[in-house]
Amino acid sequence: MSIVVGVGPWGGNGGSYWDDGNYSGVREISLIYGLCIDSIRVVYDENGKPVLANKHGCTGGSRMAEIKLQYPEEFLTSVSGHYCSPFPFFNTVIRSITFKSNWRTFGPYGVEEGTPFSISADGAQIVGFKGRSGCLLCIMVGSQNLTNGECTESKLWLVDLAGSERLAKTDSQGNRLKEAQNINRSLSALGDVNCDLGLGIEK
Repeated sequence: MSIVVGVGPWGGNGGSYWDDGNYSGVREISLIYGLCIDSIRVVYDENGKPVLANKHGCTGGSRMAEIKLQYPEEFLTSVSGHYCSPFPFFNTVIRSITFKSNWRTFGPYGVEEGTPFSISADGAQIVGFKGRSGCLLCIMVGSQNLTNGECTESKLWLVDLAGSERLAKTDSQGNRLKEAQNINRSLSALGDVNCDLGLGIEK
């Protein structure tokens, strides 16, 4: 009889929750990374058949890694890395990640900076992943006044409003439903603030 034990999570509270579930094992892992781990996608094994899970995260990183295990002889036994905020006022994210199998080590991928984390499945194997992910992009625009030479810089933040979907269409239940409701309340309050600011209303 197999017993599955959940550990973690590490990182921040941003984005939306996801859970790939539990399988027989892990066949492949695809990463996109740069200053942090931008996305992960896993191919699991379910009774001898490959199962491609959803991609979690976005495509902001400039580098890609494809990890292919010689499953079932080779299996995943350890995950480690670092987490912190890469910039002031930025969410805590996974900065680096390293995978180990019973044969070899893959990584590290990303920037080894911040608080370290590690999980080792001694005498067992890793059979599933869960976590939180979203997407946040900052566009910076610099300009120079041709008359006086004065330089200015503007920032535009584009945020993936993960969890802000219409509840009637998502069929969310339990913790996911509560999380989505809280996110929608926050977005509604933010909309009210922006509206009042645009009208010059002070409270």
